[in-house]
Amino acid sequence: MPETEPSSPPPSADDVRGILAGVLDPELNVGIVDLGMVKGIEVAPNGDVQVKVALTTAACPLRSQIATDVKSKVAGLAGVGTVTVEYGEMSQEERSTLMQRARKHAQLHAPPTEVPATTRVIAVGSGKGGVGKSSVTANLAAALAARGLTVGVLDADIWGFSIPRMLGVSGRLAGTKTDAGKGQIVPQEVPVGPGLLKIVSMGLLVDDEDTALMWRGLILAKALEQFLTDVKWGDLDYLLIDMPPGTGDIQMALSRLLPQAEMLVVTTPARGAQKVAARVADMARRSYMKVLGVVENMSEFVAPDGSRHAIFGEGGGRRLAKLSGAPLVGLVPIETAVSEGGDHGRPVVLEAPDTASASGRARRSASRPS
Repeated sequence: MPETEPSSPPPSADDVRGILAGVLDPELNVGIVDLGMVKGIEVAPNGDVQVKVALTTAACPLRSQIATDVKSKVAGLAGVGTVTVEYGEMSQEERSTLMQRARKHAQLHAPPTEVPATTRVIAVGSGKGGVGKSSVTANLAAALAARGLTVGVLDADIWGFSIPRMLGVSGRLAGTKTDAGKGQIVPQEVPVGPGLLKIVSMGLLVDDEDTALMWRGLILAKALEQFLTDVKWGDLDYLLIDMPPGTGDIQMALSRLLPQAEMLVVTTPARGAQKVAARVADMARRSYMKVLGVVENMSEFVAPDGSRHAIFGEGGGRRLAKLSGAPLVGLVPIETAVSEGGDHGRPVVLEAPDTASASGRARRSASRPS
C-alpha cells in the first residue's frame, strides 16, 4: 500500500496576518493590515480560514477585489482549506485613523515629480462648472507673482481648459531634454512685475481653443501625472492647480502624487452650488487634504451706478465654510472688469487692483470670519 504524505498543519492566525500584509487597498495602495482593515482572523482545526475585513463603507465598490486578493494570498499558505471573507464597516473614528495612516504613507512614498518639495501647492476646485474657478486661479496666480514670487499654474481642467486665454498666453509648449536624454515640457513664462508665471495647459498643446478632448477618467489622471513628472518646472514658490469640477480620477490622483497639496474651494452664493461644492470639501477631507479656505464668487452684482444686487442669493460661501471648518477667505462680486480681463488675458488684479473683485472684498465681507 503506497505511503501518503502527512497533511500540513493549519497555519496560525499570525501566519495569516503576515501573509495579508501583502494585500493592498486598491484605491489607497497601502496594505490592509497597515490600514487597520483586518479586524479578525479565525483558523479552524481543519485549516479553514475566516478573515474579517472592515471597509470604509459597506457599499465599497472594491470589496470584491479585496476579497479576491485576500483569498488568493491566504490560500497560498500550507495547510489552508477553505478561505472566506466576512465584511464589516468602519466607525467614523476608524475611518479617520485609516486616512491618517494612508496620508502618512503617501507623504513617505509619494512618486517623484518635478515639483520641488518646498513648493506650496494649492488646488483650486469646485463642485460644478461655471462658478468662476479658473478666474479665481488666474487672478490668485497673478496677484502672487506681482509680489515677486515664482508661481506655476497647471491647468488640470483638461476638458475645459481656459487658463491660457485668461492669462494671455498662446502658442505651443516647447520641449527640451535632460542630460540623461529624458524629454521634458517647458512651461510658457509670463513676467508679472518682479515675479514670474510658469503656465502649462492642454490648451497649449492642442491646435486651437475650440478643440474638444473626449478622454476617459484614467487617461485624464495620467495626463495630470505627466504634467507633474515631465514638465521642467524649476524653482517655484507656489503651484496653483486649476482642477476640473467635481470629484473624480484627477482629484484622487492629485492626493497621491502631491500629498502636500491643499484645497481652495470655489462656490457661489446659491444654496445648490454650495451643496455641490461641499462634496469637493468632503473628498479633500477623505483624501486627508487640508481645505485651505472657501471663496464665494459672484457674491453680488455691482451695477454701473454703484448699486449692488445679490442676484444669486446670499450665504453659500459662509455656509460651506462653516460646514467644512475652513475660513471664508474671499467674496468676489460680479463686475465687468473680471470678465473683460479674462477674455483679453488681463487679470483684474493687475488691470483694476482697486476694484472690489480684485481684492475679494464684496460689501458683505465685513462680517465674514477671519
